[in-house]
Amino acid sequence: MNLLAIVFVAILANNIVLNQFLGICPYLGVSKRIETSLGMGMAVIFVMTISSIVTWIIDILLLQPFDLVYLRTIAFILVIAGLVQLVETVLKKTNPTLFRALGIYLPLITTNCTILGVALLNVQAGNNIIETIVYAISVAVGFTLALVIMAGIRERLELATLSSYLRGAAVSLVTAGILSLAFMGFKGMMTL
Repeated sequence: MNLLAIVFVAILANNIVLNQFLGICPYLGVSKRIETSLGMGMAVIFVMTISSIVTWIIDILLLQPFDLVYLRTIAFILVIAGLVQLVETVLKKTNPTLFRALGIYLPLITTNCTILGVALLNVQAGNNIIETIVYAISVAVGFTLALVIMAGIRERLELATLSSYLRGAAVSLVTAGILSLAFMGFKGMMTL
């Protein structure tokens, strides 16, 4: 039951973007088209899961035994940067259309604070490897869900008649605030 609670809380009740406000830059930058949002979401799911596993292993086998916990952030950043390079290379060779669509946002995964945040939250919470994997996948799915919902809304807003004061970033920020309030409703259902 604990794993089910982790999934529910990570995706809905404590969404990394809408409730913890991590990853706002790619959230607002990539959420213009659903296709791009899904591509970014899949890349985040892959990188977040793999980086959480690798950083957990590095923390358990290297940093904690040798009392090098103060190097966590630097070590985790290096792991994440390496994995993003791997994803970028694979996407460039396997799906050039998605690679071009993601453009500058693919390197943004390197500086996406959700990736580093999840790695740090996992080791600080003392999660075992199964909980680490479940939490990483769930947070990434929650990130993707928020991204796709926002992209769908923004695509519809392009067709709407809006005041010139609301066009662009203003309506995106208002929409993000309303989505955040909507996801906050899940907090009362379960706490972790």
